[in-house]
Amino acid sequence: MWAIGGEDKSKTGSKNESLTFLAKGVDFRGVIHFEGTIRVDGRIEGEVHTNGTLIVGEQGVIKGLISAGTVMTSGKINGTVTALEKVQINKPGILIGDIRTSAIAIEDGAHFHGMCEMGAHKWVEEQPSFSSSPADPDGLHDAAPRPRIRAVRP
Repeated sequence: MWAIGGEDKSKTGSKNESLTFLAKGVDFRGVIHFEGTIRVDGRIEGEVHTNGTLIVGEQGVIKGLISAGTVMTSGKINGTVTALEKVQINKPGILIGDIRTSAIAIEDGAHFHGMCEMGAHKWVEEQPSFSSSPADPDGLHDAAPRPRIRAVRP
């Protein structure tokens, strides 16, 4: 694993951001905690935790638990993914498992098999409350009466 200090702003975006690289042919088993961006072209079995960005290259394989700010994959992920900002699955990426995120993008040609939770409980809590009546037990219609329309014949 290599960590590169972010002295070149054009590559990392800011001076304080770091890039970690797990190259093809490297196998890692265990728990990884890091800050900044990590690119995985090798294999990880275990847990990956960051508030930054996790990038899985086409040769990358991760089996286990992922917790990140953003997850972008063109490789293979098998496990549970929690992303605070976004999950992006690019062609020819494969993600098998459950996702918890606020936004997801799946490119044509990429594959996802599992469950995805995107905060539906927030939407339900923000629903306006409708008054219900015996004529409208579900409370789906307006309480105000509607005028009747009659056909007029000449």
